[in-house]
Amino acid sequence: MSGATGAYRPTLPLGVAIISIVIGLFAFLILIAGVVVLAFSAVGVGLDGFHYFGEGFLGGLLLIVFAVVLFVVAVGLWGRELWALALCVIVVGVLWLSDVLQGGVFSFGAIILLLLLVYLVLVRHHFR
Repeated sequence: MSGATGAYRPTLPLGVAIISIVIGLFAFLILIAGVVVLAFSAVGVGLDGFHYFGEGFLGGLLLIVFAVVLFVVAVGLWGRELWALALCVIVVGVLWLSDVLQGGVFSFGAIILLLLLVYLVLVRHHFR
């Protein structure tokens, strides 16, 4: 029992903690990339390899927005928020389906994504 209400609050599963930390670190790296792209675009220099989100100012801004969203999801997972779990299940499910539709049913990535999807569904009772 915890708190004044006496409500049981399940602990954070180790796997969810690891996923949350990895997403948070990835968000930090994307944030740095976004700031670098913005800085280089401010002085008029383009960067090869960062065209996935667009070029220049818009690309840097989109990277920063993406990093903030990832960081919010990482914090949500750490806090065992149900919306963060649902978002992760949807994203992992779409990535797995994409892998399968491209013919990678038994690829390493598809197997890892499927295991991650199953794990996230199994720990859903830890979220509120």
